[in-house]
Amino acid sequence: MFENLPIIPLRGLVVFPLQTALFDISRAGSLLALEQAMDEQKRVFLAAQRDTSVENPHIEDLYSVGTVARVRQIMRMPDGALRLLVSGERRALLVELEEHGNFAMAHIAPMAICRLEDERVRRAHARVLRGLVRDLNRQTDALTSEALNMIVGEKDAVVMGDIAAAHVLGAFEDKQELLECRDEEERLQLLEHKLSEELQIVKLERDIQSKVSATIEQHNKDYYLREQIRAIHEELGDTEENELEAFRKQLSDSALPPGPREAVERELRKAEHLSPGSPESSIAFNYIEYMMSFPWGKYTSGHFSLEHARRILDQEHYGLEDVKKRVLEHLAVMSIKGGVKGPVLCFVGPPGVGKTSIARSIARALGRKYARMSLGGVHDEAELRGHRRTYVGAMPGGIVAAMRQAGSMDPVILFDEIDKLAHDLRGDPAAAMLEVLDSEQNCAFMDHYMDAPLDLSQVMFIATANTAEEIPPALLDRMEIIEVPSYTYTEKAQIARLHLVAKQMRENGLNGNQLRFQDSALTEIIDGYTREAGVRELERLLGSICRKAAISVAEGSTRRITITGKNVSEYLGARKYLSQPVEAKPETGIVNALAWTSVGGETMPIEVAVMPGSGHIDMTGRMGDVMKESVRTAYSFIRSRSREYRIAGDFHKTNDLHIHMPEGAVPKDGPSAGVALTCAMLSAITGCPARQDVAMTGEVTLRGKVLPIGGVKEKLMAAYRMGISTVLVPEENQKDLEKIPQDVRNHLQVKTIQRVEQAIDYVLIR
Repeated sequence: MFENLPIIPLRGLVVFPLQTALFDISRAGSLLALEQAMDEQKRVFLAAQRDTSVENPHIEDLYSVGTVARVRQIMRMPDGALRLLVSGERRALLVELEEHGNFAMAHIAPMAICRLEDERVRRAHARVLRGLVRDLNRQTDALTSEALNMIVGEKDAVVMGDIAAAHVLGAFEDKQELLECRDEEERLQLLEHKLSEELQIVKLERDIQSKVSATIEQHNKDYYLREQIRAIHEELGDTEENELEAFRKQLSDSALPPGPREAVERELRKAEHLSPGSPESSIAFNYIEYMMSFPWGKYTSGHFSLEHARRILDQEHYGLEDVKKRVLEHLAVMSIKGGVKGPVLCFVGPPGVGKTSIARSIARALGRKYARMSLGGVHDEAELRGHRRTYVGAMPGGIVAAMRQAGSMDPVILFDEIDKLAHDLRGDPAAAMLEVLDSEQNCAFMDHYMDAPLDLSQVMFIATANTAEEIPPALLDRMEIIEVPSYTYTEKAQIARLHLVAKQMRENGLNGNQLRFQDSALTEIIDGYTREAGVRELERLLGSICRKAAISVAEGSTRRITITGKNVSEYLGARKYLSQPVEAKPETGIVNALAWTSVGGETMPIEVAVMPGSGHIDMTGRMGDVMKESVRTAYSFIRSRSREYRIAGDFHKTNDLHIHMPEGAVPKDGPSAGVALTCAMLSAITGCPARQDVAMTGEVTLRGKVLPIGGVKEKLMAAYRMGISTVLVPEENQKDLEKIPQDVRNHLQVKTIQRVEQAIDYVLIR
């Protein structure tokens, strides 16, 4: 319900309810408003002006919350002004201003107040306020004894708060803020905070005034000089005011988007009111400096040429034809669409095959800056999203840091080892990656340190992993998996000849006149000293040879050193891996299985021994639960075919089996050894020797059916490296054989099987 009262605008003055105030009025509008009030009910509405220089204020020049007051006394001053004595009654909201000639009537509404009902809380606030007022008056002696007794003698905390605000607070803005506060408890807390702050300032001022400049702390001295003698900034050597002005000018000339610009402006306003040398001041300046140094509006994407991209990929990577073809397809789509929206490329493969260098080549092909972020072992979400500035030592997240390092808004950012992400009580970083890798959401990415939206839609993200199985499903759904296969012997030799030899000679200060590698030497190093999917160990060995050759050059030798297949051992020692003859003698109870690991494929011999006992099965070699189940499945299959293979009916009661997988310190798991386990156990039980030039893989069911498995390419590469001539794979993996390099297919005879009996007939010599 509205009420109409004459309004008297106040300049730099706030009147509270239950406060008796004395002030002068001289403006014609105020005098006419007072005359109208005296003719009616002697009540006026008092509202403070926002700008004291406005002579005839309108509604937008007044604060919306004021006080209804009753006029108690009027005194005429010699200069014609009137001095009013008024008493405040209640808060009210200014709804509308109606002009009546030279004065105005205010349409006001009651102000809804959130009452503090808890009597104990009211008494507690009353005690706190009494203590603060007494302490403050003890320091300043600004209150008369009557005013002090009136404040501390009041029993109601809310009433005491209004009286204390009127008599103790000095800043007009603080009083208006308390007048506008609707919640009584929040109003009391705000008043207590301001009184405490005022008390600290008063104590600090007294301390500054009582100590000599030689013993005063530097930050207190700076504070005192700024607040008391602003004219001597240059003598102090203080440059914060100049820094603020420089930041403002830099901000006006920068290309900050609206969100970050608003955040910087807010921090600049905050920095103006902070005391110099305080921790909050340094935090604010660090934030402003970081935001202004971020590459807002800087883009490096230029003209894209598919032929240029193809040339860079071919120059820097030998082989990997399928990978380069898929990368070129992705880049071609990007050039047509004019953006990077689409699935994130994720290169999956064993270590050392060139996943990281492919990402670097893509950045060169696009003409973009390149930044890399390693995710191995990252278990804190803040390492990606940053820390909030409320924490000591807060920093931006890795994504923002990578963009700042690259110096552009559209770099190529590589998330290396994305399958190594961890999570603990501090959060799940994989969940934080979901927004980053989703092109529909990352246009407004929020870093906790920046606290402003950041557009990542023009950033090209690339990920690498050793295995896709370790990547969380939700994260995997946002990426397109591109498998980077292991290298063949031929590819390794070409990579070493075209890239690695020249790189290591250059890094060790050698040239072609001082050191030369023959092709036979490269073949010997690859075959006798490395067993890896990639070329990292090969590069280390080439570097070792170069360093040994550098000794001779440093000693003054002018003769060119030639590394051949015969003298490699002089530099690297005896061969680590001896070539085994393909036509190995068949043995009983041992079969070659093929296994997949995160560093490529491996051959895995399975040994089985039979001894008298009570039907117990021992399994050693750190087998996992799934592999132990494969052992039981294979054993049950053999027992179900005991008549067919002429095994005694009580064999399972009178004999024990011991199944062992060498390299017992290495964990092993998975169902793909089922075929090899069946053949090895049957060979040991029946005494039939098994061929050693055959390796196999596949999961077996109780009925003897062979199921498909994964990692076929890596497993065949492992057989190829070990010199095995024949490999048995499930028939349903026939489609995977097309991805095998031609030279591997030329050296391997791959047979597909549907049932385990086919493997038994081929491997066991009966």
